[in-house]
Amino acid sequence: MLQGKTAIITGSTSGIGLGIAEAFARSGANVVLNGFGEALQIEKTRTELAQRTNAKIVYSPADMSKPKAIECMVRQTVDMFGTVDIMVNNAGIQHVAPIEEFPDEKWDAILSINLSSAFHATKLVLPGMRAKGWGRVINVASAHALVASPYKAAYVAAKHGVLGLTRVTALETAEDGITCNAICPGYVRTPLVEKQIGDQARAHGLPEEVLEKVILQPHAVKELIEPSEVAGVVAFLAGPDGKMFTGAPVTLDQGWTAR
Repeated sequence: MLQGKTAIITGSTSGIGLGIAEAFARSGANVVLNGFGEALQIEKTRTELAQRTNAKIVYSPADMSKPKAIECMVRQTVDMFGTVDIMVNNAGIQHVAPIEEFPDEKWDAILSINLSSAFHATKLVLPGMRAKGWGRVINVASAHALVASPYKAAYVAAKHGVLGLTRVTALETAEDGITCNAICPGYVRTPLVEKQIGDQARAHGLPEEVLEKVILQPHAVKELIEPSEVAGVVAFLAGPDGKMFTGAPVTLDQGWTAR
């Protein structure tokens, strides 16, 4: 379905990003992994994914908080594969604290990685997409692009910004064969969320019930989303059947925003 296409997926050494990378590789795309982690483990992940899918998989260590590093990643991808057809902006970090206690450096870091990196990457790949008359920009936002939660000022602000950037990108590229959409999932089974479950269980003294009563409290369906389920939606949007989706917040949130 994506044979011969090339995709960059930021924040893809684990979790949602890695799930998306696998879905694209299985569809025939060349994949550029990106993210932090232990070098040997990343190489093991890259090698195993390439062996499972027979796809060309490379890794970029670009720091998404640094525009020059993003530029280098895009340039190296174009040098290697000739183009960037699909840009998935997935990299993100989190910090939880009341506004008056929120560290300035955490605010700056979250806005930089969760929002500004998507702007810089999109800006860099659009000229090549316009030249080909085809492209897909997919931003992994969150249900927090649509609703708010206490103590997550920077994350919620960044994700609302990602949705705004998505809509502007969609309008500016509508006549060029390019689409831009935002995936807005609820809680997904990732290392970050697994850590939150443990932290919340200790904080609330609810080891058996914390997932349903605290983490998934706003969800109608009391289950975590699997990364492969998010990846399936992203692969659909990147494929031929997704061409009429653009500027859309695509919710995958267990009924959270239906309330």
